[in-house]
Amino acid sequence: MTSAPVVAAFDLDGTLTEGGSVFHWLRFLGGDATVARAALPLLLPLIVGAIRSGDAADSAKERLFQAVLAGRDLEVVTAASREFILHHLKEEGRPAVIARLNWHRDQGHDVVLVSASPQIYVDILVDEFQITAGLGTRLAVDTRDKLTGSYLGKNCRGTEKMRRLNEWISAREYPEEPVIYAYGNSRGDRLLLAGATHPFDAGKVGRWGALRAYPRLIDEIRTAGDDT
Repeated sequence: MTSAPVVAAFDLDGTLTEGGSVFHWLRFLGGDATVARAALPLLLPLIVGAIRSGDAADSAKERLFQAVLAGRDLEVVTAASREFILHHLKEEGRPAVIARLNWHRDQGHDVVLVSASPQIYVDILVDEFQITAGLGTRLAVDTRDKLTGSYLGKNCRGTEKMRRLNEWISAREYPEEPVIYAYGNSRGDRLLLAGATHPFDAGKVGRWGALRAYPRLIDEIRTAGDDT
């Protein structure tokens, strides 16, 4: 009797790393002044979006991308993104959650990053962690290999996270339904966790957080430590 396949889905910002990465990435690419000018007229929807998520937040984020990224060469941005995200991971990575990811990988599980962060650097982290796949927010490129700043598809948040993961699982054609572990920290991860066999709140807010209905990863880690 063979065991069911296992998929472990991890959010990035606030789960594998401290806080967000997107604004830091944009500032790394375009400089503080450029990002500040682009963000100023979008300040209210960006703040509301950070609290409540929703379509308005997705639209504001896309408009910010358009203002900062449009016309930039894909190859140049990809190279800069590698430098950015590897440094960000070194400085802001959460060791306990990364250890959990490594444990899944070492068990032979299919580990997938599912993140609203840009696919450009989600792919870099897939290589860095040596995991199976990454599902991020894809960005459109024109015929000259220049970024337009627009999404290619949807922002990978909320419903889109679970849709993308289900699509990826279907394409794998597993012989039976996989067991799904999911790790997130925010409102945008609720549907991802709701669709998992074993969901975990990897955030720090605990009973005050949007994922308070789910088991906390820190408690799972402590229990595992007590059993060793």
